Amino acid sequence: MPKFSYTAVSKEGKHLEGTTDASSRQALHDMLVKQGVRPLVIKAEAGGKSAGGGIEGWFKSKSQKVKIKDLVIFSRQMSTMVSAGVPLPRALETMETQTTNKYFKTVIASINKDVEGGISLADAFAKFPNVFNEVYVNMIKAGEAGGLLDEILKRLAAQVEQDATMRKKIKGAMTYPMVILSITVIAFFGITIFIIPKIGKILTDLGGPDAKLPLQTIIILKMSNFMIHPIGILGWMPIVNKIPGALFFIVVMVAAGITFRRYIKTPSGKYKWHALLLRTPILKDIITKIAIARFSRTFAALMSAGVTVLDALQVTEGAIGNKVIEKELHDAAIEVKNGKQLSEPLSKSPHIPSIVPQMLAIGEETGQTDTVLVKVADFYEEEVETVIDSLSSIIEPLLIIVLGAAVGVLAASVMGPIASLSKNIGG
Repeated sequence: MPKFSYTAVSKEGKHLEGTTDASSRQALHDMLVKQGVRPLVIKAEAGGKSAGGGIEGWFKSKSQKVKIKDLVIFSRQMSTMVSAGVPLPRALETMETQTTNKYFKTVIASINKDVEGGISLADAFAKFPNVFNEVYVNMIKAGEAGGLLDEILKRLAAQVEQDATMRKKIKGAMTYPMVILSITVIAFFGITIFIIPKIGKILTDLGGPDAKLPLQTIIILKMSNFMIHPIGILGWMPIVNKIPGALFFIVVMVAAGITFRRYIKTPSGKYKWHALLLRTPILKDIITKIAIARFSRTFAALMSAGVTVLDALQVTEGAIGNKVIEKELHDAAIEVKNGKQLSEPLSKSPHIPSIVPQMLAIGEETGQTDTVLVKVADFYEEEVETVIDSLSSIIEPLLIIVLGAAVGVLAASVMGPIASLSKNIGG
């Protein structure tokens, strides 16, 4: 975990300076803001490079992993100890000695140190986003706000298990398509580099250099030529011009992937990425239903604990897992503050299904909001399981159609001109 020094200003106007561990500058900035402190300067300490810089950082990030199984056990046992009245420092100390994951031991030790120093459990967890994601941290915050930390920890353990099961189902549904796609990509490079040049020679031998070929055949031949030979398109970069097109293409794709991953970790990039996911067929339904289920369960738990609607919304919006829906809940909270019932602004949301504000309105009228929202959460969790189970049956035939069309175009582009030129020669 890298070290950062910071200079900040408290609400009273006092200048604060310190050094602490954090996963990144952004993580430390968010933590200080949550503590009511305004950061002025955040600097990485000498030798405290963040994990993720270069090959060394890559291997370090790989070693800083906590298995879902360890996180589930941690959540369940913490829930048991907290409900039994064990103080948080003592509970964390016990968990530190019991876990077998060396990195998780250091994480729990750091959290325990922060808790003993007066930092809230949620803020201590927020220092380790690679272990406790944003949803987990905000759920803990909800538990601390509502005085039901043991219940929230128990629910988090179930949620982590459910998320793991969901990922396993999605992974299972995507395994076959990904294998086929990988084979297709390898076959594409193999055909383009080794087979198409020989076919191009056959076409040239049959029809001569001035032979008229279909447009798709010309495109495939030019693509093959690009893959094999040095690209020769960047005159001001002679070293790059010596790289074969295939290698250049791979390097560009890897660089684009790394850039994209970095971008979607920024606030604006994450928001735009989440907005795009909510416009993607199939995915938008799964993401929306998961978000609604999380909102309903967390909000219901806070309401049953006597937390006010505004406070419950403020805490719950961060546990959604999607920045677009989170913003809609934030906007709804502003309208609630102005005197409206929560069901009214939620009914205007483009991403929240109409059944949610309708059920919420019934709960508001009968005074059973928490009971109604629990039923909503149960309904959407079942819906998510149904959609995921049907993924494989949707993806496989679609993939077969796409691959069949690609093979058909390739065959027509290659065999058609050969047959046509052969006839011309025979005539």
